[in-house]
Amino acid sequence: MTIEKLQNRTTINIQEKANLIWAIADKLVGTYKPHEYGNVILPMCVIKRFSDTLAPTKAQVIEENKKLDERGMAVKAGWLRKASGYDFYNISPFTFEGLLSDADNIADNFRSYLNHFSNNVIDVIEKFDFDKEITKLSNNGILYNVISEFCSKKAYMGADEISAVDMGYIFEELVRKFSESYDEHAGAHFTARDIIYLMAEILVAPKKNDMKDEGITATMYDMAMGTSQMLDCLSEKLLQIDDEAQLTEFGQEINEQTYAIAKANMLIKGGDAENMKHGNTLSDDKFTGYKFDYIISNPPFGIEWKNEKAKVEEEHKKGDMGRFGAGLPAIGDSQQLFMLNGVAKLKETGRMAIIQNGSPLFKGDAGSGESNIRGYLIDNDWLEAIVQIPNDMFYNTGIATYIWIVTKDKAVERTGKVQLIDASKCYVKRRKSLGDKRNEFTEECISLVIQAYNAFRDGVFKDEQNGFEVEVKIKENDDFKYSKVVVEQPICDETGKPELKKGKMQADTSKRDTETIPWKEDIEEYMEKNVYPYAPNAWIDDKKTKVGYEIPFTREFYKYVAPRRSDDIYAYLQELNAQEEELMTKIMGR
Repeated sequence: MTIEKLQNRTTINIQEKANLIWAIADKLVGTYKPHEYGNVILPMCVIKRFSDTLAPTKAQVIEENKKLDERGMAVKAGWLRKASGYDFYNISPFTFEGLLSDADNIADNFRSYLNHFSNNVIDVIEKFDFDKEITKLSNNGILYNVISEFCSKKAYMGADEISAVDMGYIFEELVRKFSESYDEHAGAHFTARDIIYLMAEILVAPKKNDMKDEGITATMYDMAMGTSQMLDCLSEKLLQIDDEAQLTEFGQEINEQTYAIAKANMLIKGGDAENMKHGNTLSDDKFTGYKFDYIISNPPFGIEWKNEKAKVEEEHKKGDMGRFGAGLPAIGDSQQLFMLNGVAKLKETGRMAIIQNGSPLFKGDAGSGESNIRGYLIDNDWLEAIVQIPNDMFYNTGIATYIWIVTKDKAVERTGKVQLIDASKCYVKRRKSLGDKRNEFTEECISLVIQAYNAFRDGVFKDEQNGFEVEVKIKENDDFKYSKVVVEQPICDETGKPELKKGKMQADTSKRDTETIPWKEDIEEYMEKNVYPYAPNAWIDDKKTKVGYEIPFTREFYKYVAPRRSDDIYAYLQELNAQEEELMTKIMGR
C-alpha cells in the first residue's frame, strides 16, 4: 500500500475511529478532569481489543477449560492457547457484553473477568494501574455506562476487522489526544509514520535486491519503543520485500502505559510479547549481551539523565566492556547515550537508523564527552550517513532533526566516508496540522531521498514534477576531525623582549589563546600562515593539545545570498512611502 493511501486511511478512517472512541470520555465529565481521560480510555481500549479478538473462540476456550478441570489438569495454558488461537486467553464465564446483565455487581464481575485473562494480559492491565480506576468509576456510578459505551459498534476492535497496523494508528491517535489534554509531548510516545517509512527504506536499501532473492531472517530492536510503531513499520517494510520473512522484534519502554500498549499489540500480532520489556534503557538494560540486525529508534531529545547518573557512570567505568565507555554527554541531554546503547547492540553486519536533534552534531568542545562520542563513531568508520529531514515533521517539535545511519559493515565504496543528505526541502504541506506536524513525506519524497542515498555522489537530486530537491555531500571521515591547540606567548620586558627563566621563555597567561586546526592540515604550516606573522614568539603547549570532532552539517549546505544593494533598498522604501501616502489620502478623504 502506498504511503498516500496509508496517510489517507490514518487521517480519515482511523482518525474517525479514534475520535469515536475518545468521545466515550463524555461519560467521564465531572468525575475526571480532561487530562485524566486517558487513564480510563487507553486501558479500556486495550481490554476491549483483547476481548473482541478472543470473542470468536470464547466458547471453545470455556469448553476446553471445563474438560481440563474435569481431567484434573493443573497445567492448562498450552491447551487454552491452542483453543483461543492466540498466545493469550480468557476463561471467565462472562463475556465483555455479558457484564451489562448484572448492573448491581458490575465492578466485582468486571474485576473477575479481568483476573481470568492469561497472565501475560494481566501483566499488561496491571501496568495501567487500572484497578483504582474501576473503584473510582464504580463509586461515581459511571462504570456501567463506560462499559456499555465500549460494547457499542463504534468501539469494536477485533483483529478480524482491525489489523495490528490499523490498531497501531488508533493507539497513536488516542495517545496523541491524551498527551495534548495532559499538556504532555505526544512525540515522546511515537513518531509519525512517514518518517519511519523513510528510516526503514534507508535501512534496507543496500541489500534490498539480495533480500528478495535470498529471503529475510532478522532481529530488530527499538530502545525507546513507545507503542512499538517503529518496529511495526520496519516489519511491514521487510514483509513487503519477503512475505515469508522470519522477523523477531525486541523493544524497551520506560512509560508504563505505552509499554502496555506495545505488549498488547505484540500479543495480538502473534509475536513473542516477552520481547517487549518495561524499564529504563539507560539504567536498567533488559537486553544486555543481545545483538540485533536492525535498530530503529527515536529516543527523547534534551532529557537529562540525572536519575540514571550513578548507573551510567558505573557502566562508563567498564570501558569497552560496557555501553558508555566512549564518553558521557552533558547531564542535560541523554540522546547520545541512546546512540551508544544502539552501537553496542549492533551485529557486525547490523544497521541502525536513529533520530537526533542538532546538538549531537556539534555540541561539546574537543575532549568533551559529546565530541568523544562523535569520534568513537567516526574513527571506527561506523557512521554511514546523516539525513536532515524538514522542520515541522513531528507532533511535538518543529526543530531541525536528523536521521543518523550507523553500520559496522559499510560497503567498500563508502569506507572512510560519510554521506550528508539535506532533505529539508523535500516535503509537502499537510492539509491539516497534527500538533506541530505541518509537513510530511510522500512516496515521491522518500523515493528521491533513496535515489540520492543510493547514488552516493555529490550533487543535487530533483523531482521536477513535484518540486522536490535533495542535496548530497560526500565527506571523508577526517573532514570532521580537528586539533584544538593552546598557543602561548612569552612575558616580555619593557623593551618588548621575552623574559627568560633558566633559558626558557615564560608563558604570559593573559595572552594565552587557542586555535582549532583541521586534522588534514599540518599544524606547523597552519601556525606559519595564521599565527606566527602576528605573534612571532608564540609556541604550542603540546601537553594541552586535544583532538575534537564536529559535523558542521548546516555549514556544508550553506548558500551565500548577497545582500540587497543600498540603491534597491532605498527605491523600495520610496515605493512603500508612496503607497502609504496614497492609502492615507483615501482614508482621510483628501
